[in-house]
Amino acid sequence: MSADDLPEADRVEGAPHPRETMRLFGQETAEAGFLEAFNSGRLHHAWLLTGPRGTGKATLAWRIARFLLATPITQGGGLFGDAPPTYETMDISPDHPVAHRLLARSEPGLHSITRSINEKTGKLRDMIVVDDIRKLTHFLTMSAADGGRRVVIVDAADEMNVNAANALLKMLEEPPANTTIFLISHQPSRLLPTIRSRCRELRLTPLSPEDMQQALMQAGADERAETPALAALSAGSVGEAMRLMRLGGLEMYAEIVAIYAGDRGPDRPRALKLAEAAATRGAEDRFDLLLTMFDTFLARLARTGATGQPPHPEAAPGEADLLLRLAPNPHKARAWAEIAQTISDRTRHGQAVNLDPAALVLDTVFKITETASARP
Repeated sequence: MSADDLPEADRVEGAPHPRETMRLFGQETAEAGFLEAFNSGRLHHAWLLTGPRGTGKATLAWRIARFLLATPITQGGGLFGDAPPTYETMDISPDHPVAHRLLARSEPGLHSITRSINEKTGKLRDMIVVDDIRKLTHFLTMSAADGGRRVVIVDAADEMNVNAANALLKMLEEPPANTTIFLISHQPSRLLPTIRSRCRELRLTPLSPEDMQQALMQAGADERAETPALAALSAGSVGEAMRLMRLGGLEMYAEIVAIYAGDRGPDRPRALKLAEAAATRGAEDRFDLLLTMFDTFLARLARTGATGQPPHPEAAPGEADLLLRLAPNPHKARAWAEIAQTISDRTRHGQAVNLDPAALVLDTVFKITETASARP
């Protein structure tokens, strides 16, 4: 099996790999922070890229890598004492040799660490293991001779086991010359404090609907995609928006809203149909997304009760009126927040012990109905 045929732990299904994505939308502050450090001549050796999943952390890491590897190292001033150049953008032409080598996975100055293939099972490991980090030692040793830049990307650093994390920590404590390490982290609290303390943080933020639309079009989405609703349900995450489009998340959420839209209680036939679809063989991904949509619905109910206003934009037809009716005050907001935690615990436990998905969906529908019927 060739490298092109192997699964990639750092690729979102249905979307281009970050190395194939030339532009980054909505993260101008993070880019400016890195460029300021680069232009100052005091570039930190290790960077922690944080923020919600799908907001462009990996794309930023590969974009910076492309910039660093294509930009020559300057030693002090120029021939006549002039200052080194100041860069206002990290844009690199797709025709640049470094860009071509990155796409071909043949750039000698870059090493990417992700969850590797378990040779015994032929499947991706659940975590980054110490052997993956040891390959980095070999890379740095073998590639230091030419004096050029070296870039390392760890995606995601949260997935390192204890031995891998300790091995990486030793490298962060004694960084090689002209080497920049990028740790992509969705949950920085899971990293060793000593690792975090040796990195400079760049935090990425959720995308606006406008930036989301541009990012989705770059990823190959239909320009007619319902971007406002996708941005609302994905919390500004392009990766999550791609999952919603691929698995029909907008339609799922609209069905949840429709189940409770009537004044006489939940639409039971609709709920049964939704439950039966969740139990279909091979629909595990859709079932997991359906549970996420229930979590999102409950979170938006709690937010409505707490603020007195439904979230904007509306994520499904009739959602705003429904949220205001079911969550009219802060007291009800607390009730929705409490039942959200209860439902999440019940469904995740049900998944862990392989309970019938249809039964879990119906149980969720009835728990929401009980809360809706209770006095405000």
